[in-house]
Amino acid sequence: MRAFAEIAFTPSVKAAQTRYASREANLAFERADDRRDRLGEREARFIAARDSFYQATVGENGWPYVQHRGGPPGFLKVLDERTLGYPDFRGNRQYLSVGNLLADGRISLILMDYAARQRLKLWGRARLIHEADAPQLMARLALPDYRAQVERGVLIEIAAIEWNCPQHITPRYSAPRPNQGGER
Repeated sequence: MRAFAEIAFTPSVKAAQTRYASREANLAFERADDRRDRLGEREARFIAARDSFYQATVGENGWPYVQHRGGPPGFLKVLDERTLGYPDFRGNRQYLSVGNLLADGRISLILMDYAARQRLKLWGRARLIHEADAPQLMARLALPDYRAQVERGVLIEIAAIEWNCPQHITPRYSAPRPNQGGER
């Protein structure tokens, strides 16, 4: 069974699939031999090229919180086939995602390539790390040429991955960065 089906196909989701006549089509996710709970070369290349992603956490009150994270391409790093990490830059100092992760480490990411109409969804468990406690890990997340202040690192143990269909992804293009020139 694919790991994402174990996470996402709750009884109410299965009931909705039945009601809207997609249950049979979704059984393939449950019957698959490939669990898709590890990152392969395709995912590693895709992740390394991203300059942003969306992350969802959940608060102690049950409300979801979705946050955009951005940086230079490759700021989200594949540390091994089951682990991602990124430097958490100083932002508006509300610490909603940080607080949510302290209470419940479950996290979900959506990584988009609008130009190629590709989307990778990731589920996992996150933990925060700090320079004083994990200097070697923080060094692996470092971006010496990026000027943002790093407050902490976020490590994510992958629970499930799933590529999404491109059907409703509107092609969009990022403006070239000054150090990239005009080529894409």
